[in-house]
Amino acid sequence: MVTTNNPNYHVEIDVQQKKPKGEIACGDVFMSDIFREEGRTILVLSDGIGHGIKASVLAQLTATMALKYARFHTKPEISSRIIMEALPKSSDGKESYATFTIIEIETDGQVRIINYDNPPVLIIRNGKLFQPKEYELEVRGRENVGKLLRCREFNARKEDRMVFLTDGVVQSGLGNKRYPMGWGIENIYDFALNQVNRMPDISASKLARKINNQAAMNDNFEVKDDTTCGVIYFREPRKFMLITGPPFYKIKDYDFADRIKSFNGKKIICGGTTAEIIARELDINVEIVHLAKNPEMLPPIANMEGFEMVTEGILTLGKVEEILENYTSETRLQDSPAEKVVKLLLQYDSIEIILGSRINWAHQDPEQPFELELRKFVVKRIIKILSNKFFKHVEIEYL
Repeated sequence: MVTTNNPNYHVEIDVQQKKPKGEIACGDVFMSDIFREEGRTILVLSDGIGHGIKASVLAQLTATMALKYARFHTKPEISSRIIMEALPKSSDGKESYATFTIIEIETDGQVRIINYDNPPVLIIRNGKLFQPKEYELEVRGRENVGKLLRCREFNARKEDRMVFLTDGVVQSGLGNKRYPMGWGIENIYDFALNQVNRMPDISASKLARKINNQAAMNDNFEVKDDTTCGVIYFREPRKFMLITGPPFYKIKDYDFADRIKSFNGKKIICGGTTAEIIARELDINVEIVHLAKNPEMLPPIANMEGFEMVTEGILTLGKVEEILENYTSETRLQDSPAEKVVKLLLQYDSIEIILGSRINWAHQDPEQPFELELRKFVVKRIIKILSNKFFKHVEIEYL
């Protein structure tokens, strides 16, 4: 997401999760949504009591409702009451339970944190712990006496970071010699601050993974409870361009190539014909690279001066869309052409896609420009996933 009032600032968000060995469902649930018409991003992390399927159902229900009510600006003390009343009771009559953290980010940098029984959100500013004033709200309803929401509001600045967690991280290592009472929130704060001070430009993904991996190490690499760590990083945007398909009018080939040459950021080309046009117009050589391993059997990539890589078009893009759709915090990308493209897309924030709309007459009947429509469909799917799942700012230009 890129703010409107401050175009030099990007919000990078990443969440890493691990579940106990043998469990098929994670009892921690993270959900998010971007409401562009209002300029708001809403994030929800819920932790269902226990672990496994039951915990996952409780957390799913809680997160879904919390996201919905936050979307409609319902007062948190009212929405919390509705959520708690909606959670199913167990057979012995005991109350079912799920914690939650709601984080709302406005485009002007205003941040609001609402926390119910999750560990407090760590805010890092200038390499130190930043603690904005906290206030409490009582959950409405006679049956909720004593239940409190802890809330904080502040204006984010560039280079601020926020770390949000579930109890599984805080309680990791419980009972062992080093952390008999669990890792603990203070130790987590020290660990996160140490990572940021050692690596001032550490990404949200890397910091979240480091914290979650340390929690797993505390439990000898077999976590006893679901562990979730999310990181939000307000930073300078990294710009990237993906070019696929030649321009509609052949007479525009030089302008097309010059437009791409002038882009100030990293670039890749997906499409052999597209690469040939750009290479010809800019007088650049294209060098084919045969990878040792290419399990997807995609056409080989190529090197071209000024570009990170050149790949085949529609087949590679189709595989890119599939990888992005199924991507989780446990996905480990290799070095196939499509996986290399995905790595680059995930590494950058502000992504510009140039989609040429010339029909490839060598491949298709001119009466049935199927390849062009397929390319448009796949690119639109990629844009939707990058925007909604990975919080990227994506713009497309048709030529």
